[in-house]
Amino acid sequence: MVGDGVEGGDIRRCGRVCCERERGIDLRRDHRAAAEVDESYYPQIESTVRAEAARMAPHYEVLYSLESTIRRGVAAQLEETESDWWSNRVPEHLRKEAEKRQKKERDSGVTPRSDDLIDYLTLGELTPMIASNWDVFGEIFSSVKAVERVLERLNTVRGPIAHCSVLAEDEVVRLRLTVRDWFRLAE
Repeated sequence: MVGDGVEGGDIRRCGRVCCERERGIDLRRDHRAAAEVDESYYPQIESTVRAEAARMAPHYEVLYSLESTIRRGVAAQLEETESDWWSNRVPEHLRKEAEKRQKKERDSGVTPRSDDLIDYLTLGELTPMIASNWDVFGEIFSSVKAVERVLERLNTVRGPIAHCSVLAEDEVVRLRLTVRDWFRLAE
């Protein structure tokens, strides 16, 4: 179900510190153990590259967790509004883009990432989706501009994480602050 993990579809509840514990998420895992196991499978990869990957893994996990939480929360809120929210609440150009990406993925012969079309939208595309449904999200967030700015910052810091670059220490701080900013919007 799209809304799994977001209690009652309420995106606000995911912002609490206890959210990690309630959902059994450990964002401070030691990724070095996995890196040591993988060493036997990938001996051709330089140890410096593997060390960089191990340092970046916790940031990827934070990004993955937050982006998934946002995506599921958006879907859950819209689903509470109406059952056919995808057809009636998502701007047509976003629906077409998601459908095109899903078809391309299926046609490539790989396992589809999801049956939910929202999973084929980029993080940046969630912003206009939220803005165009402000009648729903205005009850949760205080400002559409604030949502746009926080998601824009998250999308910016997402780039190096998603594209295998080392995140500068300032950007690690920015990621942490952006995560806090997102949840603060829904308080």
